[in-house]
Amino acid sequence: MYEKQVEQLVVLQKVDDDILLLEAEIDQAPKDVAALESRHASLEKRKEQLEEKLALLKEQQKKLEFEIEEDGVKVKKSKSKLMLVGTTKEYHAMMREMDSLEKLNRLREEEKITVLEETTRQNEMYEENNTKIEALNVELGEKRVGLKAKLTSAQSKLDKLNRQRGKCGLVVPAPILGRYEFIRSRLAHPVIVPVIDSFCTGCNIMIPPQVYNSLQEGKQIISCPNCQRLTYWIPSEPEPEPVKPEKPKRASKAKKAVKK
Repeated sequence: MYEKQVEQLVVLQKVDDDILLLEAEIDQAPKDVAALESRHASLEKRKEQLEEKLALLKEQQKKLEFEIEEDGVKVKKSKSKLMLVGTTKEYHAMMREMDSLEKLNRLREEEKITVLEETTRQNEMYEENNTKIEALNVELGEKRVGLKAKLTSAQSKLDKLNRQRGKCGLVVPAPILGRYEFIRSRLAHPVIVPVIDSFCTGCNIMIPPQVYNSLQEGKQIISCPNCQRLTYWIPSEPEPEPVKPEKPKRASKAKKAVKK
């Protein structure tokens, strides 16, 4: 009966380990999708920011082109009126005005080139961001589709393990099972461990001789005095005896006589 109880507790522990892994999988799967959704939201926000930046650059470019064209027209008109000016003072005044407009337009042309370069750079970033969004949409779609199937499969396995767990507990007496559950709720796995060569494999500390002797009798499940885990005894394998070299055999008298 003792051996059966130990066997079922070890099986129960294996089932509990599998349950923990499945519960972690069930818990992690939606987090993976949530992480992708968070990345997707960040990329969409970045897309909006880039679109706003491109819209501003477009407006800036249109404004510069309008001002360049408008002042260019003014310069042309001034040049056509230049020959009609009556006084030298008016002539120089118009020349200064045209120089000022032409200088301002040169600055605007330089600014326009800078705007066009920045627009190109922002467009490249926009396209790169869109590529990331498209790739993430594919991955996210696959994750969302697979999530339901994955959770359904994991939950089915978990239900099966829980049923198996219930069967394991039927063989173990209620007090022992209660101790197992108590230890499991307070300590990291494992809960039940073998004792090998008088050492508890849960905490790697030597079991007191009296406790070790009781454990070897195989009549009851005993807790480790140090870590409180349930323990069972595994006898150590005897060391093989060293092979003694064979002694050389003495020659018989008859053979000695022949040699003589």
